[in-house]
Amino acid sequence: MPQFRSSSRPRLRPPVVDSKVPWAARRSHLGRRGLAIGIDIGGTKVAAGVVDADGRVLAEARRSTPGSDPRAVERTIVELVDELSQDHRIASVGIGAAGWMDLDGSTVLFSPHLAWRNEPLRESLENLLRRPVLLTNDADAAAWAEWRFGAGQGESRLVCITLGTGIGGAMVMDGRVERGRYGVAGEFGHQIIFPGGHRCECGNRGCWEQYASGNALGREARQLVKTNSPEGRRLLEKSGGTAESITGAAVTALALEGDATSIELIADQGEWLGLGLANLAAALDPGMFVIGGGLCDAGDLLAGPARETFARNLTGRGFRPMARIALAALGPRAGMIGAADLSRVSGRAYS
Repeated sequence: MPQFRSSSRPRLRPPVVDSKVPWAARRSHLGRRGLAIGIDIGGTKVAAGVVDADGRVLAEARRSTPGSDPRAVERTIVELVDELSQDHRIASVGIGAAGWMDLDGSTVLFSPHLAWRNEPLRESLENLLRRPVLLTNDADAAAWAEWRFGAGQGESRLVCITLGTGIGGAMVMDGRVERGRYGVAGEFGHQIIFPGGHRCECGNRGCWEQYASGNALGREARQLVKTNSPEGRRLLEKSGGTAESITGAAVTALALEGDATSIELIADQGEWLGLGLANLAAALDPGMFVIGGGLCDAGDLLAGPARETFARNLTGRGFRPMARIALAALGPRAGMIGAADLSRVSGRAYS
């Protein structure tokens, strides 16, 4: 990437940390009150924001995700940091993306949306940005944000579930992001909840995310409409008259308008959600589950059935404390906020 390292690339403001201290040493000694940039890399967009030590987003910028070229993604990150640094003194940068990072946060082992395969991204970005950089999974970042600033404040053992295209997951235990022995903990969406059930993109059958996710909601609605049931008439009308155009978001919108069929479809998702949470409670015994992601726009239409099913299926019910189930508070900014904050306190909170 010599053309990117040339003097023609965007100029960055000088870092605000001591240039004589090695980057690796700075990573665990960042000022708790400094500003950080959080960058959330998704399949279609890269969102960045300046975040203060109280979790407030002071400025934002975004770009389209530049295909699958790792160097193009690096250039986009540099552009965003440069733009946001014009009016703010930035101490560190946190990068959150779907995928697996190694335990020291230096290498992206695999990312489903981008062509990152054993990519030594941190070193490359620190050389370009001249600031400490933290790499983290996007679900870990969102869970940290909810624990620090959102619905999970005050809870010592938190499990965060993100319901979107699939199901993402992460844990904050006793003030640290719990990543497992190899750094890939939290793949809750791929617990087998219905042996021999729907085929999952991971290659297995019956994964939880095939029954409680935005994709699952859309699939169930499309199947209902294809039976020519009169119950699906309004769904079909709202989707332009074709079953294939029905999405989970469309079902949610209709449910919030009071459509009985859509409400029932979301309740079904809530029951599957509650069953999976009961399984996780048996294994992890958290004090609280925080549920985020696009499917949570349905609010209590989803959370109510989930809580009821959770209570009915909890191991030892009636003889043990029951984890609380709450909807996430920070919305789509959670990943950005969490990545920025983790970059600020990473020496203590993330390993």
